[in-house]
Amino acid sequence: MKKLKPYLPLFIILACSILVWSLGLQKYLNFDSFRENQKFIEDFIHNHYLGSIFIFSGVYIAVVGLSIPGATIMTITAGFLFGQILGTGLAIVSATLGATILFVSARMASEGILAKRAGPWVKKMQGGFQENAFSYLMTLRLIPLFPFVAVNLVAAILQIPLRTFFFGTLLGLIPGSFIFVSIGVALHEVIDQPGFTPNFILDPHILLAFGGLGMLSLLPVIYKRYKGKT
Repeated sequence: MKKLKPYLPLFIILACSILVWSLGLQKYLNFDSFRENQKFIEDFIHNHYLGSIFIFSGVYIAVVGLSIPGATIMTITAGFLFGQILGTGLAIVSATLGATILFVSARMASEGILAKRAGPWVKKMQGGFQENAFSYLMTLRLIPLFPFVAVNLVAAILQIPLRTFFFGTLLGLIPGSFIFVSIGVALHEVIDQPGFTPNFILDPHILLAFGGLGMLSLLPVIYKRYKGKT
């Protein structure tokens, strides 16, 4: 039993993830589903504001911790429901906590089976983590050179300190989260306008938000070119 104890948290995460997929709950993590229930959600937030914050954060943490696709939608929804400041804060903290849960669970098991079965992701990131784990982790969060879940697992396998992982993730997520939350804020402002039409994409709020998203998407290209010259 003692030999299995380090793997228990990771097994629980895997079991919960399988349960979510088997029940088809992941299909509700889209903006169409949100729009269908928008009135109910907004009324619930109005009547149970503090509770809704904890519920939203709990769902967001679960999405990230279980590695279920939908974190981007959750970030946009945070802006739509809670505004720029609170929405950004909720997105950053929830994503960081979810990633940390997966990181700690994988780290406990990383000296055994997980480390032995580690694939090419570890080799690709190992050098950067060894050089300066905090700076490299912040770069990977700011510039998505690798999948989010892959960074969590590789950091665990390489036994990155918990404090380094937590704060590197927390700070690195700020710019991207702010931009995606601003998209949600802009959508809410545009949809609430009396003259809402399918041409909402031309609204200045939307254009500004997507302009920031475009700049964010160029960061991997700029980073790779910079690394190629150094």
